[in-house]
Amino acid sequence: MNSREIKLIAEELSIKTIQVEKAAELLSDGNTVPFIARYRKELTMALDEEQLRHIESRMLYFNKLRERKITIIQTIEKLEKLTPELMALIEKCVDAQELEDIYLPYKPKKRTRATIAKEKGLQPLADRIYGAEPGDLGKMAAEYLSDKVKTVAEALQGASDILAEHFNELADLRGFVRFTLQKEGLVISKAKEKSDKLADYEMYHEFAEAVETIPAHRILAINRGEKEDALRVTLDLDSEKMINLLSERVLGRRRPHFDFLKKVMEDSYKRLIFPSVERELRHLLSEKAEKQAVEVFAKNLYQLLMQPPVRGKRIIGIDPAYRTGCKVAVISETGNYLAGTTIYPTPPHKELVRSEAAITELVQKYKVEIIAIGNGTASRETAEFIASLIKKGKINVKYTVVNEAGASVYSASPIAKEEFPELEASTRGNISIARRLQDPLAELVKIDPKSIGVGQYQHDVNQNLLMEALDKVIESAVNSVGVDVNTASRPLLERVSGLNKTTARNIVQYRNEKGALRSREELLKVKGIGAKAYQQAAGFLKIYESSNWLDHSTIHPESYDATKKIFKKLKLNFSPESAIDIKYIKESGVLNIAEFAEELNIGRYTLNDIFEALIRPDRDPREEMPPVNFREDVLRIEDLKEGMKVKGAVQNITDFGAFIDLGLKNAGLVHISKMAKKFVKNPHEVLKVGQQVEATVISLDIIRGRIGLSLID
Repeated sequence: MNSREIKLIAEELSIKTIQVEKAAELLSDGNTVPFIARYRKELTMALDEEQLRHIESRMLYFNKLRERKITIIQTIEKLEKLTPELMALIEKCVDAQELEDIYLPYKPKKRTRATIAKEKGLQPLADRIYGAEPGDLGKMAAEYLSDKVKTVAEALQGASDILAEHFNELADLRGFVRFTLQKEGLVISKAKEKSDKLADYEMYHEFAEAVETIPAHRILAINRGEKEDALRVTLDLDSEKMINLLSERVLGRRRPHFDFLKKVMEDSYKRLIFPSVERELRHLLSEKAEKQAVEVFAKNLYQLLMQPPVRGKRIIGIDPAYRTGCKVAVISETGNYLAGTTIYPTPPHKELVRSEAAITELVQKYKVEIIAIGNGTASRETAEFIASLIKKGKINVKYTVVNEAGASVYSASPIAKEEFPELEASTRGNISIARRLQDPLAELVKIDPKSIGVGQYQHDVNQNLLMEALDKVIESAVNSVGVDVNTASRPLLERVSGLNKTTARNIVQYRNEKGALRSREELLKVKGIGAKAYQQAAGFLKIYESSNWLDHSTIHPESYDATKKIFKKLKLNFSPESAIDIKYIKESGVLNIAEFAEELNIGRYTLNDIFEALIRPDRDPREEMPPVNFREDVLRIEDLKEGMKVKGAVQNITDFGAFIDLGLKNAGLVHISKMAKKFVKNPHEVLKVGQQVEATVISLDIIRGRIGLSLID
């Protein structure tokens, strides 16, 4: 990247240019974002993953921009129109749209009204009129009559067409129109008369909102309505005002032939400039809305992946259904499948006695403590059935409703067949429901993230952009938690910094053939893991079977020697038991961190991270997230009343609010205006997926199953 691009990124992030330079160098050298964020803090001055992702994204943007510039320069060179001034303008440009505006006059065109007029020899007439040559236009135009141009009117129309195209190609003029449309324009939508989708878009039948302030979710809703042929969508700007402004800006009132040129400007604006800028801006609005929707989806997914695991419990997973019955699976404390059956407590069968006996037997035989119920079809009735068993005292368990999105996708996937080759797909699905409560991260990485369903308009956004963002989220979550190399599934290993599908598969194969790995260093014996992959991955892979207890920690092998020096200089035994002494020394303030780091010849960030890893060796960032909400009873929508206090968990967050799981068929909605007494710009500032909240019921529509909630006391 050049200095201008580096400076621009630094300004966007409010950081120093040297930080951008170092981050860019590390990324260009093939280092992963998680590795740089955790183990190269000295070089970047502790840039976090979000900042590094932004730098990475902008690097790709500027690389594509450079490639586009090369193509444009080559094209203009072939036309022999590349001047030093134009070259400088192109090289200076850092915005893709601005670059296209510069290129527009030189871009190869289809045959237009202007090119036809030029073919008739009317360019000189256009130049004379625009060049403010005084005189009678009729007489001037008469000089250009020929076999191709029969009348004065035809000559003037041709000149008008040439000038209209010229005005359309003025980069400053287009930029002004684009800026004004962004600041003063309106997004307009109207219902199409003949459409069977009109009811879905009632809000947008006669709708107008400022381009500058319209939220992302409304842009996506309008786009969907237009795609389904239910809405007609346009952008609106005061055309008369704009034509006057542009005429004054480009022509000046005292210019000869002003009235003629103003009509040319009107034609250019209405026929060429505005429709083109409108298309550009609609594309920009959609792109921005898609990006924002993807960001919301990514944040929701991260919070879902980082839900705290329910460790050390035997769990029953139930995949509810009506006609085909509820599939039941029991898993052990480590997620192994123990037993399964099918029960029919829901309509049309309602075999309550047999179903009660089956669940009671499984709970007692396998000492089950928790039941996880999928939130799909018949979830409500299944929860009532389990709650009744608890109330009768037949089983001593608690239950929770689990988001089952993607369970069916997993059950038919190659990884599910690999894990449970002897089981039917329907049984694999309920195992997944139980496991995603036991360890959400380990289970959900096996599922296509688009199938997990924690975002708005996820099917309306750019799917490549969505997948790229979600892959980064999963990578971030997996590396934040770390992975037990000897128990992790192949999909989980694939997401570790420095590893890929091939090396993850090779690790699993190595384990199968030679048993558990006994040290981080042994990773180098796995096929495909060279020095670079080892460097990027080692710190995120924990090996509890190792005799070197540092292999259980987040301390990178490159810092092992420094860690041993710490113990030696502090005169402590080199063992995990000395962690309490290190904690005391660090927190007492007797140690000058800066001087001690210099003495050890390591950076202060690295020293602090080593201390943190020693003091909290088993830290799992997921434990800092809100715990799972377990229930023993069941709530019905008929039980609710306005003003009533209810407890629930945040199920999903959107731009306009958050959906709260109350244990009912439908979640309640907290609108963004009801989240806090202060103004809330982004719901993620207030809530997280999985967070437990107490809310007040402020509106009820029992027939439609809609519940309005407020978090404001």
